[in-house]
Amino acid sequence: MKFVPETLEGANMIARHEPHRLWVGAAAHDHSVFVPWMGEVVPWPVVRWADLSLADFERMAAFEPELVIFGSGSRMRFAPTALLRPLIERRIGIECMDTAAACRTYNVLVSERRSVLAALLVGVD
Repeated sequence: MKFVPETLEGANMIARHEPHRLWVGAAAHDHSVFVPWMGEVVPWPVVRWADLSLADFERMAAFEPELVIFGSGSRMRFAPTALLRPLIERRIGIECMDTAAACRTYNVLVSERRSVLAALLVGVD
C-alpha cells in the first residue's frame, strides 16, 4: 500500500508499507523500527511477538512522545498490560493496531504536528 502524505519539514513520514518492509521517506526498512515524529528512525530488534519485553516499552518511553502508536504486525494484538508500565507511569498514551493501520494513523498524527512515536513490528506475525 503506497501513501501520499503531506510533506512537513524535518518530520518522519511513512511513505509506504508492505507486509515485510516499510519506507520512512525514501529509506526502506525490512525490520521492526521505532519511528519518532522527528529525528532518527531506530532499529528495533524484535522478530517474534514473544520477544516483546519491558525494556522495549522503556525504550519507547525514552523518546518522550505524547502518544505511542504500536503496530503489532500483520494482525491487531494488544500489547501485554504488564509491559505498559513505563508508558503509564509517564502518562504517555498508547494505541494498539496492526502495522498497516499504525502507519496510516501515525502519518495523520504527524500531519497534525503531534509528538508521536510509531513502534512498528515489521515481518512479525
